Amino acid sequence: MSLPTISRGRDLICSLVSSLPIRQYGTAWNGEMLEEIPLPPEPWQIRPDSRTTRTHSISWLVDDLLFYGKGYWYVSKRYAANGDRPVGFPAEFVQLPASMVNMVASQFHGNVPLGDYTLTYNGMPVANRDVIVFYSPIAPLLGIGGRAIRTAERLDTAAWRFASTTIAAGWLEQTEGDMLDDEYLDDAANRWQELRDQNAIAALGRGWKWNESSMDPSKLQLTEARQHQALELARLVNVSPFLVGAPTGSGMTYQNAEQARQQLAQDALPFIETIEQTLSSDAVTPRGRVIKLDRSAWTSAPLDRDSAQQAAQETPA
Repeated sequence: MSLPTISRGRDLICSLVSSLPIRQYGTAWNGEMLEEIPLPPEPWQIRPDSRTTRTHSISWLVDDLLFYGKGYWYVSKRYAANGDRPVGFPAEFVQLPASMVNMVASQFHGNVPLGDYTLTYNGMPVANRDVIVFYSPIAPLLGIGGRAIRTAERLDTAAWRFASTTIAAGWLEQTEGDMLDDEYLDDAANRWQELRDQNAIAALGRGWKWNESSMDPSKLQLTEARQHQALELARLVNVSPFLVGAPTGSGMTYQNAEQARQQLAQDALPFIETIEQTLSSDAVTPRGRVIKLDRSAWTSAPLDRDSAQQAAQETPA
């Protein structure tokens, strides 16, 4: 997350998915297709965790799916038999950070265990029945992105090293006298840099010469290499490069914010589908019900205040 491209891509995807309201539908076959009938939301669909907001719960779930390939919700409360709610089904959840959950199985297919598995949270066993596991359809960023992340970190470190030097790059050359050993040369170079950091004017005694490097500053800051690595990180996060300010390497441009939002929604689709299908499973909702994230809340262009007032005035009573 210290790399701006990864941070920006993560925040875009998490903010989009977490902003979508959770809707519940019943299903009925009309002879030709399966119809979805809107149903009143359960309390957990408005606030999965009573201690925090829906946006917070969904955002960190997507974060775990992106970085670890799995997300975990612990069922902290279930519906009892004293109401009209579905008895035994989850009524409230608690987010379990994927970094603190360990899944052990004899064999995995991708990130999905084959057969029985055990779960521990912070070293303590947790009943499988009480944990809803979300499996990402794409490879986890931390599992496949090690080389790209390390390369970007090294490039940023090299650029930072140059940026933190207040004087021009160069080297001291001894022109007279007996050749000094490495220790004395290091002392001379360090003392020269120290004095230059303190004063704009410096002086050299006889036998020394300062050679200023003619290297292009843009090359010293590795601008081209860092831009290329930003493109690589955008690919790693699976977000369109132009959304994170990375060079696209093509003539693809987007003319307005609406097209950019539609592209971001397309980039986030794997996580949206994962959450919808997991919450629609028999472990969370009664059979025949479907849970969906209301994508129209993001893809439809919001009205500004003036447009909303004008639309209200033009709408017949």
